[in-house]
Amino acid sequence: MKNKLFIAIALISTTLSFAQISSTQVDELVNRTLTAFNVPGIAVAIVKDGKLIHAQGYGVKSILTKEKVDANTLFGIASNSKAFTSAALAMLVDEGKIKWDDKVIKYLPNFRMYNDYVTQEFTIRDLLTHRSGLGLGAGDLMIWPDGSNFTAQDIVQNLQYLKPVSAFRTKYDYDNLLYIVAGEVIAKASGQSWCDFIEERIMKPLEMNNSAASFLRLKDSTNIIAPHVPIDGKLKVIKRYQNQLFDAAAGIYSSVNDLSKWTIMQMNNGKYGAENKQLFSEKEHNQMWQLQTIIPVTTRAPYNTHFSGYGLGWFLSDVKGYKQVTHTGGLEGIVTQVTLIPELQLGIIVLTNQQSGAAFNAITNTIKDSYLGIKSEDYVTIYSNKLKANEETADKVTDEVWATVAKNKKEKIKTDFNNFTGTYKDNWFGDITLSQKKGKLYFASKRSPHLTGEVFFYKKGNYVVKWNNAYFHADAHLFFEFDPTGKAIGIKMKPISELTDFSYDFQDLDFKRAENSMPKNTVSGN
Repeated sequence: MKNKLFIAIALISTTLSFAQISSTQVDELVNRTLTAFNVPGIAVAIVKDGKLIHAQGYGVKSILTKEKVDANTLFGIASNSKAFTSAALAMLVDEGKIKWDDKVIKYLPNFRMYNDYVTQEFTIRDLLTHRSGLGLGAGDLMIWPDGSNFTAQDIVQNLQYLKPVSAFRTKYDYDNLLYIVAGEVIAKASGQSWCDFIEERIMKPLEMNNSAASFLRLKDSTNIIAPHVPIDGKLKVIKRYQNQLFDAAAGIYSSVNDLSKWTIMQMNNGKYGAENKQLFSEKEHNQMWQLQTIIPVTTRAPYNTHFSGYGLGWFLSDVKGYKQVTHTGGLEGIVTQVTLIPELQLGIIVLTNQQSGAAFNAITNTIKDSYLGIKSEDYVTIYSNKLKANEETADKVTDEVWATVAKNKKEKIKTDFNNFTGTYKDNWFGDITLSQKKGKLYFASKRSPHLTGEVFFYKKGNYVVKWNNAYFHADAHLFFEFDPTGKAIGIKMKPISELTDFSYDFQDLDFKRAENSMPKNTVSGN
C-alpha cells in the first residue's frame, strides 16, 4: 500500500513538472513570436520560488547593428515604472513622512483640478489609482510625443484646464500625468528628486546595478536596445524618447536580470537579500496590492476572471482562483510586461523593442498557463489573427480619409488658406500656428515641436493633418469653427485611426484663435 501511494505521488509530481514549460519551449515560443509580430528583440525572465530560473535574450538590439539581446540588455520599461513610484511612496508612509490619504495640496499648494472640490479632496492615493474623473490619457500631449517645453510645474497647474469625463472616484480611466505629480510629492516629502530616490533607495539595495531611473542617467548604455516602429510594413529604428518629465510615470531603464530582483522582493512582501532586509513594510505592501479602482470584466475561459481593477501602481485580477498582479508599459517603439502570481511564487518578465503588445501577451500567457496547469492556447496565432483584423478595420478608415484627400487634390478643389492661417491657443497645450508655405498649409505646435505636419482639405470644415514623423501613427482630424464671415476662429481635433495611442489625446484640445491673429482679408471657404 505504501509503495502504491509513493508511486501515485511520484506520478503526480512528474505530471506537474512535465506540465511546466521548459527553457527549450520558452526559446521556441519567443523565436516564433519574434517572427510572427516582426519584433527585432525580446528578453524574457521567469522567477519561481524566489529564484531566477530563466533569463534569456532573443533576437537583436537593433536591426542596424545586429547585436544580440542578452539578459543584461537594457530596455525602457515605460509604465512598469509606476510600481516603483508607488513603492517609493509606501516607503515614505513607513517613515511617517506622508499618509496615503493626505491631501495633495498639503505638499503641492499649486495643484489644481478642474473642480474646486476635487482639488481640495484629492489625495496621494488618488494620484495612483486612475479614478480622477479625467478621460483616458488626458493631457498626455504635454509629455507626448516630446513635450520638450513643459515642466512638472506646468503639469501640476495645467490639470485645472482638463475637463472631467466622469465624477470623481467613480470610474477607471488610465492616466500618466498624475504619476508625474506623485513624483513631485516624493521630491517634496523626501528632499530627493524622484530619480535620486528610486536609484538610491530602491535600485541600490536590490543591486539593480545596471538600471537607472531615466535613460539620461545610465552609467553605461553600450548594452541597450533601439526602439523600432513598423512604417508601411517595414521596421525602422526611431529616435529614443528621452524627456525626463515623464520619468515618474515611465522613465526607468532596466534588464530582465535586474527586474527579477525587483519581482522577487515584491513576492517576498518587501523583503530582499539573504538577511531578509525590508524595503517597505508588509502592511504598506498590502495597500499597494489591494483593489482601489474597479475595472469591469467579463468572465470567460481560460482564466475565469471574476474581478479586475487597479491597486497602487499595479493591475489586479484573479486567474483560475489565483491573485494576479501585473502591469504593462509602452513608449514609442518599446513595450513591456511584468506579471506576478504571488501564491505560486511566479514572476514573468517580457521586454521588447517593438510596440506590439500582442507579442508580450502571447509569451506571458503561454508561460503562465503551464504553471496554472491548464491547456495553453496557440496565443501566437490567436493574437496574430486579432492584430491583423484590427489593423484591417483601422486601415479601412484611414484609407478612406486619404483617398478622399487625394480625390480632392485631383479635382483641384480650391481652399482659401487665408481664412485659416494664424495662431490658436489651448489653455493647457499652449499655442499652435497654421501657416502657408508655397501654397500649402502647415500645422506647428510651439510647445511640442515634434507635432508638425501638412494640413489637407478633407470635407467642408474638416481638414486632416499628416505629421512629418510617420512613426507616430497618429494623423488627426481638424474640425474648424467659423465666424459669420468665414474666418476660422476655433479648432477641435481627434485621431483618424482607432489604433492611435491614447496618449495622443487630441480630443481634449480646444483651440481658440488669438485675437491678434485674425486674417485681414477673408472669403468664405471650405
